[in-house]
Amino acid sequence: MKTINKLVYAFFLLAVLMVNAQDTPPDPGGGGGGTGPGVPSAPIDMYVYALGTVAVLLIAFFTKKYKNQKI
Repeated sequence: MKTINKLVYAFFLLAVLMVNAQDTPPDPGGGGGGTGPGVPSAPIDMYVYALGTVAVLLIAFFTKKYKNQKI
């Protein structure tokens, strides 16, 4: 059973690495350009730290919850 779990984890890791959610369009102007000051490259960029904190808190909460139930 442990070998199957390792293979499944490896498959999902490779699948996640190969997924490309969004292609970047070519720059029609040919100039270097970029995002200006105060303009995020993606809306989620503003919330990366908050989302990371929430994820850690959820992991800690559910780990403690299931540890207390001793499943």
